[in-house]
Amino acid sequence: MDMAYLRAHPQHLPTFLTHQRIRETPVGAGVCVARRLTLDDGTSLFAKNWPSDPAPTGLFAAEASSLGWLRESGAVPVPEVFVALPDLLVLEWVSPGLASASAAAAFGRQLASLHRSGSPTFGAPWPGWIGPLPLDNSVVSGAWGSWFAERRLLPYLRLSADRGALSGEDVTAVEKIIKTIDRYGGSEAPARIHGDLWPGNVLWGAGGQGWLVDPAAHGGHRETDLATLRLFGGVPFFDVVLESYQEEWPLADGWRERVPLHQLHLLLVHAAAFGNGYRSAVMGAVDALMRA
Repeated sequence: MDMAYLRAHPQHLPTFLTHQRIRETPVGAGVCVARRLTLDDGTSLFAKNWPSDPAPTGLFAAEASSLGWLRESGAVPVPEVFVALPDLLVLEWVSPGLASASAAAAFGRQLASLHRSGSPTFGAPWPGWIGPLPLDNSVVSGAWGSWFAERRLLPYLRLSADRGALSGEDVTAVEKIIKTIDRYGGSEAPARIHGDLWPGNVLWGAGGQGWLVDPAAHGGHRETDLATLRLFGGVPFFDVVLESYQEEWPLADGWRERVPLHQLHLLLVHAAAFGNGYRSAVMGAVDALMRA
């Protein structure tokens, strides 16, 4: 199988893999199993599947839709999707490199351009996934605050509580933030955002560019992507990313105080998916908001 054949017959790829007709090299990929595929013409591809069959319904379709939507903006490097099947996703291979100040500056400008390309609504026209969990992408034309509370905070708060990651007292504290979300301000028109932009989802390529991978893309608030880039140690050269972003499209007043609010979504997702090891981070964000 070469690239021309794959483009013409993507549905045949699983058969070639089953019969070991394509060279496979394991690589890391979070909650999925991933490998590098090498075709007969030397082309490398990135492939991933769920650890067990079948994959959750719509998981790879959601990622393919997210990647395509981000890529069509032409604003920032995003891998091309070559195969999107219910149990298999195959993408353009990005040779890894190292982050640098110049790459970070370019990435900040590109991220601002991506956000400015916009979205007609909050949400997205496809069912979403974030990590191993469903993501409610129901579109809303109203204010951002109520949408964020109902679609991005409450579902993962409830799931965190149901799975024992948060106590009843913790839930009450988060609910206070949700009930008063409008006081934090920051209302803007929907931006085209990655939606799961923690530092591990920026791939620094050998060509000196930052690529967006593993998105949960939707129309959202642009501050969400920037806030989550600071989580878990922060993306390399974050200050450079932020400075170049601000030069391209300055953030609204009060954005610093809103950082914990935007981080709360992804922190609750992690608590719901991976347990009470993320409780302290969730409650740290809540405490910061209550002091604001």
